[in-house]
Amino acid sequence: MARVEAVAARGAGFEWPGLADWVGVGRELGRRWLLLFRFALLNLLLGALAAVAAVQGWLTEMIATDRQHLVKLIVAVFTAGLAMAAARAWRLSGELNAVRDGLPRPGSKAHWFLAATAGRDGATRAALAALLRLKLQQRLSALRYVASLLVLLGLIGTVVGFIRALSGIDPATVGDPSAIGPMVSQLLEGMAVALYTTLAGSLLNIWLVLNCRLLESGAAHLYAQLVERSEADARP
Repeated sequence: MARVEAVAARGAGFEWPGLADWVGVGRELGRRWLLLFRFALLNLLLGALAAVAAVQGWLTEMIATDRQHLVKLIVAVFTAGLAMAAARAWRLSGELNAVRDGLPRPGSKAHWFLAATAGRDGATRAALAALLRLKLQQRLSALRYVASLLVLLGLIGTVVGFIRALSGIDPATVGDPSAIGPMVSQLLEGMAVALYTTLAGSLLNIWLVLNCRLLESGAAHLYAQLVERSEADARP
């Protein structure tokens, strides 16, 4: 009986978190992981559009005509680029939180910049800030190259499709009614390859470019925080 009363007493003193507490926790999580939330929201939205295209059967038709496997190659390159963007977003979010908490991780760009600018004059801090900007931009250069590669692969698919379409046309048999059907069939097949590869490369390039722009905004935010922190530490 005494044990039951003790448990009841402890339960009476416990207060469940109110709505304001949950809102505060949500705001704190949103502030700390805003970049990751935006990254997830962007890719979920674009993934939902891709799912709608798959339900409509457009992707199935695109894959069915991909006998040269160019669309599959474009999708594989895009998947590698998206994984690269996710890794960059995770790393950048961690660095933003570390700078906000005042505990930059040793070996990171933030730790290097704050250590390099400590006790330096204004001109040196400005030069180091410019170098920091270049280093942050260089992190995203590989992602930009992957996005450009998608467009290049789409253009290659366009050329391959036109070559396939025109290779089926034999001027010597144009006047033969029995040869017109196979020529038209190969012409349409080649045009489908050209158009589908161009479409896949262009759309997936836009997808990666949007992720790249999002990461650039996060890098700019990190740069601004580090410069502000460096200037605040330099004030007497």
